[in-house]
Amino acid sequence: MKPVDPTVEAELDRLATAPIVELRKYYREVLRTDPPKAFGPDLLRRSIAQRIQEKAYGGLSGSTKRLLDQLVKAMAAKPTGKLELPRRIKPGSELVRTWKGKTYRVVVRPDGFAYDGKTYASLSEIASLIAGSNWNGPRFFGLRSKPSREAADGK
Repeated sequence: MKPVDPTVEAELDRLATAPIVELRKYYREVLRTDPPKAFGPDLLRRSIAQRIQEKAYGGLSGSTKRLLDQLVKAMAAKPTGKLELPRRIKPGSELVRTWKGKTYRVVVRPDGFAYDGKTYASLSEIASLIAGSNWNGPRFFGLRSKPSREAADGK
């Protein structure tokens, strides 16, 4: 993270007391578009501040932008459905599942998932191996909920 820039901080402080006419003008300068008519002083200040900080300290990382794109696509595909956020499991985490009376342990690694002395590319491979039939790995290990009956029926 970059150190705080006093010039940026002074610019942000000025926003707190700027009248709405000045905020609208500043919005046009900083974002190069007219502010939405519905934006009051608070939203104008927040939008301008975000853009100032983005220019000074950098924007979102590529991985964050990709994640946001995925979320937008998921919401567009299921506008009335429940949005499930992709879970990020840190390497070293252990996933435990009891299946038919036996407990299975999988360790998350940077390059995949370790189970029974081998590394697998996906949880689904391991889940299918354990269950003896095709399974969704994240669902098998409790990382994803089962879809509702309405969602499964396409309603």
